[in-house]
Amino acid sequence: MKMRDSLRSVKRMVTSVASISCLLIASHGHAGYTETKNPIVLVHGLSGFDSVGGLVDYWHNISYNLERSGATVYTAQVSAFNHSEVRGQELADYLVNHVPANKVNIFAHSQGAPTARVAATFVPERIASITSIGGANKGSPVADVVRGTIPPGSPLESVAETIFNGFGSLLNLLSDGDGEQDALAAMETLTIAGSADLNTRHGWGVNTQSACGKSQENIDVFGHNIKMYSWVGTDVFTNIFDPSDYFLSLTSLAFNGETNDGLVSQCSQYMGQVIYDNKAMNHLDEVNQMLGVRSLWLNPVSLYRAHANRLKRKNL
Repeated sequence: MKMRDSLRSVKRMVTSVASISCLLIASHGHAGYTETKNPIVLVHGLSGFDSVGGLVDYWHNISYNLERSGATVYTAQVSAFNHSEVRGQELADYLVNHVPANKVNIFAHSQGAPTARVAATFVPERIASITSIGGANKGSPVADVVRGTIPPGSPLESVAETIFNGFGSLLNLLSDGDGEQDALAAMETLTIAGSADLNTRHGWGVNTQSACGKSQENIDVFGHNIKMYSWVGTDVFTNIFDPSDYFLSLTSLAFNGETNDGLVSQCSQYMGQVIYDNKAMNHLDEVNQMLGVRSLWLNPVSLYRAHANRLKRKNL
């Protein structure tokens, strides 16, 4: 009798958990959940693209999962390798010429974050919000290590520049992009010093007074209020089956113990209001790469959907 009662209790508990799970899934999947007032524009980072041959998307499954419940999504493509100021001008031109909306919500990954802040300098009236995802807002010591390893003006620098510029041009060819490539300029702008210099002109939403200081949601850009947010990845190795995790484990050594996502430190990722401060993601997990192989405990797509709903509730 006791055994039968125990089984009934377990059954009731399982049924309750299943019911709650269904309610949660429904609440996050209904029509209109991600339907923001302004369209969402995705902005890639260094070596990024929109889609290669229609087979591999930089933002793996993210566009689809935003669009399936109401969002209008555009995927910008700027230079894979170039200075953030050049990329920012390209992004500003893209917003003006290719997005038929008065304002947009920008979701920007890695170098996409400083790129978006530069665009805000040029076209603040076109931007409702910017969200930095693993953003290199204060640079990366990995770029410092690379810059220090390759002597300026050396044959090695020339070879490296040719290889990376060629790779960027190949990405353009495969993804119908047309941005100019300048790998050396990209490396310079992503160093700690290069990023600090950029922030003297385009430091919107970045606390430049404190090494690990945070900022606020509402940022005035030449009289235009732009809401700024960020979320932060702080894990490096998240899945033994993801080959990129092993590479990021090596690059993370450049941080000398400072919390990072493999390519950008926790504090460098801060911009505007910090929504998530320490998510179990590395730099590629933040855009659901490699091809969705990431931590079993966190689906990054859910963060994008929840944030789109956050923007919707703010009438953005």
